[in-house]
Amino acid sequence: MVVKKKTAKVEAVALDEEKLHKLIASLSVDGRDDGVRQVAQTLQSCLELTEPVQQIQLVKKAGSQLEALIEEQLDGALLDACLHTLALVYTSLHAKNPLRRAIASALGSVPAWLWERTVNCLCADLSDCLSSSDSDKYSHNVNTITACLDGFPLGERCINKLLPEILQFLHKGLSEYLHQNSGLAGRHIAQAQLMQSCLAAVKTSMLVVQRSQETISAALQAEHEHHKMEETLSSLLSCYIHILTDEEFIQSVQSTAGMAVVLLIRSIMGSGDEVASVVCSLLHGSVHGLDPAPQWLKERCVGLCTSGRPPGVSLYLCHGVLAMLSWKGALPGPRWEQLLLLVPNTLLDLDVSIKESSTAMVVARVLTLWSGAALDCLQGEAQPCPPHLQKSLGGGSELQRHLLEHIYSHWEHPLDGVRHQTRSLFHNLLLLHQHTNPSTSDPSKDSYITELTQSLLGLEWHMRGKYGSLGCLVELYGAGYLLNIQPQLPSCLLGLMGDQTLAPYASDLLERLFVSHKAQLVGEAGAAVKPEDWMEQWHQTWVTPLLQVLCRARLDQTTYILDYFLPKLLRCSRSSLAHMVQALQDTPPCSTDKGPSGSRGALGALMTCLRAARAQGVVPSSEEGLWGGLVPLSLLQQALIHKHDQVRMDALGLVCESHRSTEVLTQQEMDLIRYFLLPNLNSQSPGVRQQTVSLLKKLLCRVKDSTQLLQKKLSQERDQEQKDGDQHTLNLYKEFLRWLCVRLLEVLLPGASFSKCLMSLHLLCLLGQLFTFSAGPDVFALSEVVTSAHAQNVLYCVASNFLDVKQLASSLLPQLPPSAVGLQVSERMRCVLQAALDLSTSTKPFDSVTAAHLLSLLLHQPDLSEALLHCAQQQGLDFQPPSPLAQASETVILELNTLAVVQFLLCCLQSEVLRAETSLLRAAASYPLYGRAHCITAVLQHLNTESLRQTEQWRCLVSQLIAVCYRISDVVSPVVQSSSPEGLIPMDTDSETSVGLQRILQEIQPRDTNDFFTSARELDTHHGDDHTHTTSLDTGGEGYRVTAQMVLVCCWRSMKEVAMLLGQLCQSLPLHYTNDKAHTHPGLITEEQVEGVGLYFRQQLLQSRHRGAFELAYVGFVRLTDMLCRSGSQTLQQLPARWLSEVLEEVKSSDPSSKLCATRRSAGIPFYIQALLSSEPKSSSCSLLKMTMRELITLAMPSADKNTDSSTVPQVHALNILRALYRDTRLGENIVPFVSDGMQAAVLGFTSPVWAVRNSSTLLFSTLITRIFGVKKGKDEHAKKNRMTGREFFTRFPALYPFLLSQLEEAAATVESDSGQVKLHPSLFLLLLVLSRLYPSPMDGSSSPLGLAPFMPFIIRCGHSAVYRTREMAARALVPFVMVTQVPSTIHSLLQEVPPKPGPRLQHNHIHGTLLQVLFLLRSYQTDSHRPLPAGNGICEALSQRIWLASRQNSCVVTRGAFLDVLMCICGPKISLLEDSELSELRQKALSVLMASDLVISSPPSTTLGPGSNQYLLSLARVALSASVEIPELWRGPHLTTQLLQCLLLCPQYEVRELALAGILRTLQVEEEEKKRRHQWLDETTLSNLTRLALHETHPQCLAQVLQVLYVLSSSGELQWRDGAKILAQDEVLLYLLTLAQNSVHSVELHCAALILVSQLVVQLENSDPKGAHPVSCLAQWGALVCSCCCEEQPVEMKLMAAKVLVNCTNTLLTSPQLPLGLSTTVSLWGSLFTLLQDEDQEVRDSASDFISNVPAPLLSKDMAGASVCPPVAIDSGMGLLCRLFELWGKVPAGFIALTEWLLGDEEGSDEAVADKASSLDEEDFLFEKGDLNLWAEPVQWVKLLHRNLSSLILTFKQTQHPGTASRDQAQLRRLSTQAQAKALSSQQALDFLPALPQFSCTVEHVRLTLRLQRATLALDVLERLEEI
Repeated sequence: MVVKKKTAKVEAVALDEEKLHKLIASLSVDGRDDGVRQVAQTLQSCLELTEPVQQIQLVKKAGSQLEALIEEQLDGALLDACLHTLALVYTSLHAKNPLRRAIASALGSVPAWLWERTVNCLCADLSDCLSSSDSDKYSHNVNTITACLDGFPLGERCINKLLPEILQFLHKGLSEYLHQNSGLAGRHIAQAQLMQSCLAAVKTSMLVVQRSQETISAALQAEHEHHKMEETLSSLLSCYIHILTDEEFIQSVQSTAGMAVVLLIRSIMGSGDEVASVVCSLLHGSVHGLDPAPQWLKERCVGLCTSGRPPGVSLYLCHGVLAMLSWKGALPGPRWEQLLLLVPNTLLDLDVSIKESSTAMVVARVLTLWSGAALDCLQGEAQPCPPHLQKSLGGGSELQRHLLEHIYSHWEHPLDGVRHQTRSLFHNLLLLHQHTNPSTSDPSKDSYITELTQSLLGLEWHMRGKYGSLGCLVELYGAGYLLNIQPQLPSCLLGLMGDQTLAPYASDLLERLFVSHKAQLVGEAGAAVKPEDWMEQWHQTWVTPLLQVLCRARLDQTTYILDYFLPKLLRCSRSSLAHMVQALQDTPPCSTDKGPSGSRGALGALMTCLRAARAQGVVPSSEEGLWGGLVPLSLLQQALIHKHDQVRMDALGLVCESHRSTEVLTQQEMDLIRYFLLPNLNSQSPGVRQQTVSLLKKLLCRVKDSTQLLQKKLSQERDQEQKDGDQHTLNLYKEFLRWLCVRLLEVLLPGASFSKCLMSLHLLCLLGQLFTFSAGPDVFALSEVVTSAHAQNVLYCVASNFLDVKQLASSLLPQLPPSAVGLQVSERMRCVLQAALDLSTSTKPFDSVTAAHLLSLLLHQPDLSEALLHCAQQQGLDFQPPSPLAQASETVILELNTLAVVQFLLCCLQSEVLRAETSLLRAAASYPLYGRAHCITAVLQHLNTESLRQTEQWRCLVSQLIAVCYRISDVVSPVVQSSSPEGLIPMDTDSETSVGLQRILQEIQPRDTNDFFTSARELDTHHGDDHTHTTSLDTGGEGYRVTAQMVLVCCWRSMKEVAMLLGQLCQSLPLHYTNDKAHTHPGLITEEQVEGVGLYFRQQLLQSRHRGAFELAYVGFVRLTDMLCRSGSQTLQQLPARWLSEVLEEVKSSDPSSKLCATRRSAGIPFYIQALLSSEPKSSSCSLLKMTMRELITLAMPSADKNTDSSTVPQVHALNILRALYRDTRLGENIVPFVSDGMQAAVLGFTSPVWAVRNSSTLLFSTLITRIFGVKKGKDEHAKKNRMTGREFFTRFPALYPFLLSQLEEAAATVESDSGQVKLHPSLFLLLLVLSRLYPSPMDGSSSPLGLAPFMPFIIRCGHSAVYRTREMAARALVPFVMVTQVPSTIHSLLQEVPPKPGPRLQHNHIHGTLLQVLFLLRSYQTDSHRPLPAGNGICEALSQRIWLASRQNSCVVTRGAFLDVLMCICGPKISLLEDSELSELRQKALSVLMASDLVISSPPSTTLGPGSNQYLLSLARVALSASVEIPELWRGPHLTTQLLQCLLLCPQYEVRELALAGILRTLQVEEEEKKRRHQWLDETTLSNLTRLALHETHPQCLAQVLQVLYVLSSSGELQWRDGAKILAQDEVLLYLLTLAQNSVHSVELHCAALILVSQLVVQLENSDPKGAHPVSCLAQWGALVCSCCCEEQPVEMKLMAAKVLVNCTNTLLTSPQLPLGLSTTVSLWGSLFTLLQDEDQEVRDSASDFISNVPAPLLSKDMAGASVCPPVAIDSGMGLLCRLFELWGKVPAGFIALTEWLLGDEEGSDEAVADKASSLDEEDFLFEKGDLNLWAEPVQWVKLLHRNLSSLILTFKQTQHPGTASRDQAQLRRLSTQAQAKALSSQQALDFLPALPQFSCTVEHVRLTLRLQRATLALDVLERLEEI
């Protein structure tokens, strides 16, 4: 992206009048005309002008005149006046003004003989500036000094001449800044400005010192002047040291001060060894090395060598050392070597102690700087590098090891900058290693590099730092090096591209690899070898894996390949596209069996490759019949309507995206868009909608840009043929755009789906932006196709319940032709205005949003005031709008209209508040206050408040608005602030609250009962106010139905809107205030009003109990705090700090009697504090955040005196507030330094005896886990994506190391279970939870100060706990603490703790805990290492010795089960962890234990085994499954297979049966996928057991599993069902399964399993005997069952299964010419299929659309046969297919009846019947219950589709049949005609009864009736045509 450089603003010279006149007078000249006088005249003219650009031109002219001056015959005084003028103007201008640069150029061009005079003049003026005592001028003067040194030689001479004075000025300025800083607490804007000024001053002083080295040295050596210079430099140094040691300064200032200190020392002492000695002392913090420094410098430096200095001092000094000292070439002496090695050690020491992420960023950057400096030293050619230095910097040295540890700790850091710097540091370390070992050029022979590479490749791929490090290795050693070590690297990296977080890293590494690999292959091949020879190898390595992933992986896994990887690959090798296309076209692109379900297949992969190539400019646009000469257009058409979203998007991208924005659209491209658009408008996926709009926007931009190019060519072209061609293209564009516009407008009908409206409006808005709908001259004249009906439909979209649709429609309407919209028509405007006003008092919240949008639309109409006046007169309101001005501009009209609307709404609101104060109940029922307030807020948002004219009226209005907001709040706050707002049951005994609530309760509660809270109550109207106007909610004048829910909604929404309105007023209106200099800034809202609003928010947030109320008050309060921070008022800037300290004091002193809410997670208190803290600029020192966190953590920590209620409540508040602050993303990394303290508070909070504290600690702990380890990125709670290496964790939070260790030691001491008593330490679970999320990095060194080894003994001891869950958690926590290489030895040592034989007094808790630890370690090793355990580990022997634990000798079934699980972990996998010989023996022992176990040998019921028996039997079952089904050949027991399976399937415990069936099913599915032959384990006995189980199983899950197994078995052929000795006939099985399916509706899983199996049997019956006489009742019963599963209300799983059934039987039953099911059932199944194709769930629709691929090819068109299409296309094709089938079956008359009934709709079950039912409910009773809504289905389009196909069928029938053929159906036709006429009549009457503009007032009812009328009308049309046959 090209960013336009920001140009500096040119300002004219601004001098005070007296000075200007003096200058002009001094330049006045007489009539003579020499060179000096010309200069004077030019400058005089320049000063008299006010246009800055002209002034620059005159200054340049004066410069050239000065350059031409000669020394003779000059007027000295006049020349001095000219130079003085230039110098004075130069010093008065602002820093970035180009005029200053022009003057510098003019002064710099004076001849050499004038230099001295020029410098003197400049010195004089600069000296005058510096001598000014006005502190406001400091910043300007500093900028002037900087400018003099910026490419201005005379300015530099001037600085050198005035050096003492300038240095004194800089010291004076810095001292003033330091003094000011102490008084700016809480004033963040002023503080930020001061920091910038201070930074500029330090930088300027550095610049002056750098440029004046010689002058400073000379002054220090002069006898008389050196004291003065020393004193000045000493003062400057003291300022630098003050900044360095004062933590209130921001890091950039401190870092610059660190550089300034080193620079000053270097300037004073030179660059010898003495400088290095002094700087080393400063880094050490020791005074011993300061002796070489002058005494005065030594005295100042002592202040930096104190022990208590902040840790940041060393960091900033290190930065100064690297930035200010020269490291290039050979070092001057040994002290420099010492300094070079001291810097990284100092930084690494800091690394452990720092907390702030920003400081970590500086450390990372400085370390990278150091590595660059070290490289500079090694690259010096003057002399070889000293051996000591070479040894210290080489690979394998201790320093390199520590630096690598730093890299491994920080490469996963949350800050991008830190990660980037660690990568750069790693790269530089590799270079250092190369330079120190130049003899070893082959990386495979370099042990250090090979070891490093192996350890990097051994890391988990979720570690992002791994990618950058491998990239560095590729960069230095080439891709071939890595590919030789790991050939599968490309496939592995492509597999990671599905993860959004890893895709950028993986693609970057892939790019480095394939670019490097290509370069290596080219280099190895040489010039003589043809490119084809080595390209084949490159394609095999990189392109082939890519195509496999694209074809076979799921679509969501390949999205990022298109975004990140494919474009890079094509840029590297453009010729690879042809290879990709050829490879993909070798496979039939449309085949659906080439990849697993959900993959894009070859066609999708082809589109992806072509799209990426087109975007890169590799593919030309389409040619005749082929796209880019590569693929047929028919393939592209298939892809545009493909079932998978991403395939369609890639195909659309291929059409729309282009390398050139001016590329002309071809006719084919326009036709393809026509083909694509309508089926794809109704997309439910937001991502797909976004992509579609984005791609079509690119296409429309191409149209616009290419149109401009064509028009330009038309005006210049002389060739007539070319002109005709260009004009033809423009005509095609016009036709296409008009078609697009009309199609998009046509779909906006009542009842159109939300997604279609959204997409259509988006695209129409794009058309309006890129082209225009206005009636002016335009090449395309789109306004001509927009009709009034179109515009009205867009207007009615404003009534949509979806906010996005409202907003888009509102933004589109002003772009449409006003004549079509018709709002300028007086009557129309009044109707819309009245509708908006009515909606603003609706009890439905979304109605007020509609009202706001309508009012916003009307604001631009000039006659709005008259319409408002008319409405006011009708309502009897005393309202007088502001008088409109004649010929007013649009801005003025908008202001006046806004003023009038707000005044009108305010007038209404005031009267309604007055009535609400009398009766809140009636207000909630008929005129809830929130609608009006919302409209006022929305209307004000359209106003530009900086340029208002009616200021007095606005001021008055603002005061009234604020007052009415307070009144609304007073009315509703008793409800939302009550202790139980949801039910309005007052629990407060507070007199204040009681009084407010009592008035409401007197009205609401009946005198004798309390039933108001459980049922609605009728309120007589005569109790109300006589003046109450009746709204649409008035139920016939009898009364209102009001519930407590309605009252609550009215109240909290009113509070929300009040908060939003007050926030809007404070944020958007200009503030009226007086600044520090007594200058008044006029505005509309005063400081007092703003402070009053702040106090109001404080009250609401601290006292509201209802979450909705205080959350939304928070939104308004955030707006206020943002405004306070940025306001110019000093009073307001200091408010957040004051309010914060007040609320913290209130929290500290709170107790149970406090008004602060201690329940509901402290209600609004955390929100209040969040808002105050988030207003503090992130770039500031964050003093408020630091102060608050310190206070809160002190309160949250338990202490001895905190055991009373009065101390518990503040602790609960503190924990709740901390939780909110840690969750607040806006505080960003600034909160991280306090994470350690928060974790300690949370863990210690668990030890509290008070439940409230423990509860709040739990919530805080959960938040901190998320804050530290990130949001859970998958279902696996322990996924490594949410884990961290121990080194990284304890490096980032060092304080937690001793804390967690001591806590764990304390907890572990309580868990020993020898006594038999259960002792559970409160914090143990938390500690284990944290520790289980850490893991050791293979990169960790053995001698780490923050190693994980000390934790291991305590974790192992926790495994001895008597609590099962603790033992499990301890086992899980131990795993990450054991490195992969240490796993075998750890397992062996753990097994040694288990007794080798039974004995007395065994501690089974100890044994179980140890076995669990062994089990978890083994599982982890299997997952991570992918290699067997090393030989001689002794594990197999140890297990064999303890095999008794799995046998009956062990009385504890829990440890039996655990030992079996360990055995299974060793013996179960196909790829074993041990040697085969050892494993075989162990398996035989395990098998003998199994055959003697309770599972095989019948024994008493397992309940006698005691607790844990089920887990034990399940462990046995896993071993049995492995030995019998999964890998029987490895267990050498195939002869036992049948016996074991029989034991498993007939086991009394259902859990065992379920496990066995799941294992069998899994094995069968794997064998089916791998196309394997069935193994011998599946014999007749097992099949008999399975069918018998299916007939007699009672447990639903087991029965469902066995049916699924039988489904897989029967899919390969007919299955024989046995029940013992009896063989069941197919009809019996069919009847049984039908009955089972009908009776199993309670279990979705069982119902689906029975349905799919019975459906398969039906299909098999039909296939085996197509003409057989099957029981018709069974088939009809099956058809009804399938149809019942397709209903809208069924679960998604059931509908998916029904879709699968219908797809599978399409070929056999639905399209069979024989009609095996009969016409009625077949048509019903087709109807169900169409129902599924219109289902709400996209997965169901996609699944149902697969039926197209099973339709026999002759029944479909050529391009549709076997294709995978999207649901809209499937519906269209399916309806056409059904009509052809009616003809094929010879049942056209019956088809007429069936389709006409579908068209007319069944009154009982149709979509409008559901709407009838919904509308019959009183929506006020169920305010939030919306019922089941299908947001995708469009009954209107379905009805049109039916009508179109019916009409076509009638036409065909007419042509092929004889007249009178359909006469036998006349009776049914008459019945349908009568029904349709009645329906049409009733619908029309109902529509006539609706109020004006029903589209807004009763949208749902209007849509329902319109659809009903349309159905009836179209049905009558069809019936009339039928009568004509």
